[in-house]
Amino acid sequence: MYAVIETGGKQYRVEYGKELHVELLDATPGSEVTFDRVLLVRTDDATQVGAPIVSGAKVTALVVGQERGVKTISFKYRPKARSRIMKGHRQELHLVRISEISFGGVSAKAAAEKIEGARAAEAAANAKVAAERAKSDAALAAKLNVAPAESEAPKAAAKKPASTTAASAAAKPAAKPAAAKPAAKKPAAKKPATKKSDAE
Repeated sequence: MYAVIETGGKQYRVEYGKELHVELLDATPGSEVTFDRVLLVRTDDATQVGAPIVSGAKVTALVVGQERGVKTISFKYRPKARSRIMKGHRQELHLVRISEISFGGVSAKAAAEKIEGARAAEAAANAKVAAERAKSDAALAAKLNVAPAESEAPKAAAKKPASTTAASAAAKPAAKPAAAKPAAKKPAAKKPATKKSDAE
């Protein structure tokens, strides 16, 4: 549900809970203001267009605070007169939050609360389903962890004889005395060559 309102010479499309800046109002921060000039109202069923305003429609907003808009630069130039004038302006604005849109017995606040309640109920249901699923997964994981432990016990018992035979086989070579290696033969010393006599 939304509406189109007119204030400060401008038109705004508003919804419940939306915040917007409007021209400065005769109100203080924290107070509530009512916009009577409602040009259009859209509900879930139909659209009502005013001529120029929708009778019976009302938009209520909470004044959040007072702010200043973006600075606007005004530059005036006169050719051949050496005249250049630059001015700046920041418009005073009110920040408002839409708290209610009512038309023909339909309330935007009630509709929003109904939607929020449905979402909360759906979230609670999803959380419950997730908790049950996590519980069942934990039980299944615990069951699967116990089964392998029971099946691994016979395997460990069967592997023990093999380990004993391997140990005995490794001990047999160690029991044999190491054979003495023959001493390496030393090479024979070379005889010095005899020098020939001068007579020869």
